[in-house]
Amino acid sequence: MPPTVRTPAAVKAVGDYLGIRRDQARRPTDLGDTVNRLHGDEGEYPPLRPNEIRAARRIAFFGGVGAVMMAFGSLGAGAFPVVQNPIAGVRVLGLMFRMLPTALTVTMVGTAMLMLAWVLLRRYTVGYLTPGVHHRAPPPRRLSRRQFDRILALWCVPFLFAPPMFSKDVYSYLAQSEITARGMDPYKIGPAAALGIDHVFTKSVPNIWRDTPAPYGPLFLWLGRCITALTGENIVAAVVAHRMLALAGVAMIVWGLPRLARRCGVSEVAALWLGAANPLLIFHLIAGIHNEALMLGLMLVGIEWCLRAIDSGLPLLRGAPAARSLTAWLPSRTGWWLVAGAATIAASSLIKITSVLAMGFVGMTLARRLGATFPDLGSRAGGWRAAFRELRPTWRRSTVALVTSAGLLAAILVIVVIAVCEFTGLGYGWLDASTLGTANKVRSWMSIPTILGLATGQVGVLLGLGDHTTAILALTRPLAAAIAAVIVLRMLLGTLSGRIHPVGAIGVSMTALVLLFPVVQPWYLLWAIIPLAAWATAPGFRLSAVLASCVVSLILMPNGGEIAPYVIARSAMTTAIVVGLLMFLAFGSGRRYVTAITPRRFRRSGLPGGEPGDQTVG
Repeated sequence: MPPTVRTPAAVKAVGDYLGIRRDQARRPTDLGDTVNRLHGDEGEYPPLRPNEIRAARRIAFFGGVGAVMMAFGSLGAGAFPVVQNPIAGVRVLGLMFRMLPTALTVTMVGTAMLMLAWVLLRRYTVGYLTPGVHHRAPPPRRLSRRQFDRILALWCVPFLFAPPMFSKDVYSYLAQSEITARGMDPYKIGPAAALGIDHVFTKSVPNIWRDTPAPYGPLFLWLGRCITALTGENIVAAVVAHRMLALAGVAMIVWGLPRLARRCGVSEVAALWLGAANPLLIFHLIAGIHNEALMLGLMLVGIEWCLRAIDSGLPLLRGAPAARSLTAWLPSRTGWWLVAGAATIAASSLIKITSVLAMGFVGMTLARRLGATFPDLGSRAGGWRAAFRELRPTWRRSTVALVTSAGLLAAILVIVVIAVCEFTGLGYGWLDASTLGTANKVRSWMSIPTILGLATGQVGVLLGLGDHTTAILALTRPLAAAIAAVIVLRMLLGTLSGRIHPVGAIGVSMTALVLLFPVVQPWYLLWAIIPLAAWATAPGFRLSAVLASCVVSLILMPNGGEIAPYVIARSAMTTAIVVGLLMFLAFGSGRRYVTAITPRRFRRSGLPGGEPGDQTVG
């Protein structure tokens, strides 16, 4: 008899806390014993009481002041263009531009205030992130959707009047749009060669991207070409127009996320708090003007429309499939929702190709609606023959359903891709391997295969074996891609078997894709966080998402470049003092406040404390 391997108690505790450890009381039989531990149904909550509303308003105002400070500080610490700086020489607005240390400090103080407000607001949206360790349970009431929408608008509006922040990618968008407007192929030539190094758009593009072709889909470049036709070479007007595109994407996220959350049995406000109010979204999609906003927004809207049709149970065709009439094969009203949703997902992939992954999970859900079934093979490593015996009686019906689903969605995808590529005149260069691998020029420490390759290469240098980093990356990156493919396949089969919700499967697959991607930028985490916000409710997941969002939001400087380390250190020390003072002035202190927000293991017993909602906003 082989020896039994026992899991250390610490590992068990971590697994239970994160919600991913299997229930040892029964033998695991499906994906619900692992990944589905991240999900649990939660209903909507009654509205807050007056004293709790006042506390939430204080938090919202604290975050709003932080957003205004960030917008004001960005007038000196933002990612300004090299030419056509709108505040250069202006007496009042240009003052911050001439005082970088002061501007950086103001921006960092605002960043800390907005992030703290977001974390504090979680008590009135999801409750405590670490339930069971606080002196009292959180109030069984939450913010209403209307109240939360007002807070979200308060935090986002100041960035509409701020220059780009945390990234200069928007200037690459402008240059690539100008290349497209001139009739050249943006997938074969970079800004420097196409426009010249003295062009107003090229000057503001970071050096690493000046000779790089566009890595984006033709739909996004066509939208950029339309903006260029309206704004010409006016950088300020073009930046404002691109920010409007990003806001349109955020609006679609705010529309789709709560509907998907309701479909998964998750609180709408909780999903919006983690997804739409996330500092990563506010800092990088709105302030940073990244096209992920448009990609994610279209993807969520498409998924919602597809699931609305599939879950409705209504006929997808006008007549019975056996009817000889051609009109019987036309989509019904419900079927058109499915077609529109699939076309919207296809359109999102023409912004960035990553979102095409959602099409596979919609296809599996549709195949299941058409009668396809599949046994769980993931937990039957030793009983795969029995699993296939279960599949044998239904394999014909399942095959027909899978082929029908795949054929329909593939046809929609191909039609949309061909239509957009031909209409825009940009062709299919965006599908070239060299174009899709453009981002690989950056060696990102946030990417697991990249950091492993870099670390191994440095070990070889220290041992005197030479620098073999490039050769090691050629091994780690394909291996990571293979692991990600296995995870995605597992999620696809779990969706087909009905053991995991498609929204959750998309979120888990996106998580694997992000973590194992060759290049990971901070805002890439939203690919995973936003879908999972609509499905995953485990306290450990939400706590991990909050920690990751807060840490990653701080790793980029607001000017999208480098700042002298001593300037950063001085601003950071000042920020810590100022934010601490502002927290004291805004929320007060004392035993009641400490009792309400501090885990009991860090607190002496016997401290007074009534209901937290009556005493504090923490």
